This record gives sequence, structure tokens and C-alpha cells, in this order.
Amino acid sequence: MIKPNEISDILKSKLEEVDKQAGFEEIGTVLEVGDGVAHVYGLDNVKASELVEFENGVRGVAMNLEESNVGVILLNDIEKVTENMTVRRTGDIASIPVGEGLLGRVINTLGDPIDGKGPIEGKTLLMPLDRKAPGVIFRQPVKEPLQTGIKAIDAMVPIGRGQRELIIGDRQVGKTTIAIDTIINQRENFKNGKPLYCIYVAIGQKASSVAALVNTLREHGAMDYTIVLAANASDSAAMRYYAPMAGAAIGEYFRDSGRHALVIYDDLSKQAVSYREISLILRRPSGREAYPGDIFYLHSRLL
Repeated sequence: MIKPNEISDILKSKLEEVDKQAGFEEIGTVLEVGDGVAHVYGLDNVKASELVEFENGVRGVAMNLEESNVGVILLNDIEKVTENMTVRRTGDIASIPVGEGLLGRVINTLGDPIDGKGPIEGKTLLMPLDRKAPGVIFRQPVKEPLQTGIKAIDAMVPIGRGQRELIIGDRQVGKTTIAIDTIINQRENFKNGKPLYCIYVAIGQKASSVAALVNTLREHGAMDYTIVLAANASDSAAMRYYAPMAGAAIGEYFRDSGRHALVIYDDLSKQAVSYREISLILRRPSGREAYPGDIFYLHSRLL
């Protein structure tokens, strides 16, 4: 037989466990969608570059903050978003999960593995895709060389760690080959216990080309210290646009943990094309039969 005071004690303990705080979630509705961009109504407090999630799990980034609606660029499964779908704010700025488990893997812009070797192992840290770079005052001078292993380059135009270098040339003259050879030639540093972590960002290339490239790196034992980030030609414009930012975020992870990293963007003109695509769909001025004027600012911020 249960005593009345026991019942009141049980009720008291249960009521104490009740969470009295009311949760507030901002929900919006898709007004129109097309070409990888959704115009959403109702997300009044959304931040620029904030990650939003649609009711079916598709993710997007708030890019255009207008008076009446928000222009959201869709990252994955763009054909699954339809009108009148609900959208919720995540409160997070668009980020990529980064950790030691990425080494030797092929991932996409969202940090998901695309090499069929199962999920990423180990702890990961969320790094924002678009982050303010440290000012010139806080940076170290370029004082240590980066050996490409190509005698002509190392003798004539030596590259330093912490330096940016542009590889320009016509198609099929071997721009990618220089980058790949540089990655392979870092094997010696890795063996000596002074690894230079390499991040190769392939933007707008055929998936078969990326697969062949990864195979080459694997054959030369270079994947032990390399991460390949691929936004293929078949991916959405947003994935191609954010790919170099994701590569920079991975590089910042190694930099912030006191290690050296080399980030290769191959190539930024394809990113400029996808940015133009997004800009035109968002009804931003395109800049007279050319790229939008802020592509220069975008690239200087990235580099």
C-alpha cells in the first residue's frame, strides 16, 4: 500500500525535474526556389553566412539578407527543396568539422567523406568557413623555405612558408603537375618527423580526374599527410564556391595547432565562375559581362 505522503514526494521530485524554460526557434517558409537558391520568408534575425536547415535535412547558407526575404544558397540535394517548406535557423555560422581523422581522406565541402571508406574517425572541431585572417602585425615574417622539389623553381623563385604563390599558364601545360609534385616531394619531411600537411582543393573538376589524382598520391605514399577536398563539376554552385574557404579552414586548424600546412586551390577561376552563377541567381549586379566586382575582394580575403 502506497502512503499519501509518498505520492506527494514522488510528484514533487518529478516536478523539480521539469524544465520550465521555454524554447524559441525561428522558423521560416520557402517562397520560391530555383537553380540552387531558395528565397525564404520569416527568418528575421538570421545572420549573414548562417547555416539554415530545411525540414528534410537539406542545409543552406543565408547569403542575401533583404528586407522582405532571405536568399539562401543550398549546399546539398538542391532538387529536394520545394516551395512552402519550413526552414529553421541553426544559430551556427557555416563551418566544417576538422580533425586528425581527415588525413588521407577525400572529403566534400561539408566535411563529409566521399571516398567510400566510412565515417571520419577521431575528434573533430568546427572551424568557420569564412573567418577574419590575423592582421599583418600578428604574422611571422616569411623565413623558412618550402621546397617544391622542382630544381628550377627552388633555385630561381624560392617559395617561403607563409607565402602565396600563383601558378598561371595555358591549359595542359602542367600547372596541376607542379602542385602534385610538390605534395609528393614533402614525403621526406614526413619521414623525418617534420611533416608539412597538404590540403589539395579540387574545384569544378571531373570526379574521374580527382580519383586519378588521389590514386597518384596514394601510389607515392603522399596521402599519409594529405587531405583532398573535392567540389566536383557535378556539385552545386554553392559547394564549389565554398570549397576554397573549407580548404583554408582546414589549413587554419593546422596553423592554430602550431604546425605547417600547404593549401593548393585548383583552380580559383572555377570558383569565380560559381560565384558569378550564385550572384546572378541572387539578382546581384554581375559587373558588365564579367565577374561580379567583389570577386577580387573575395579572393584577397581568402588568400
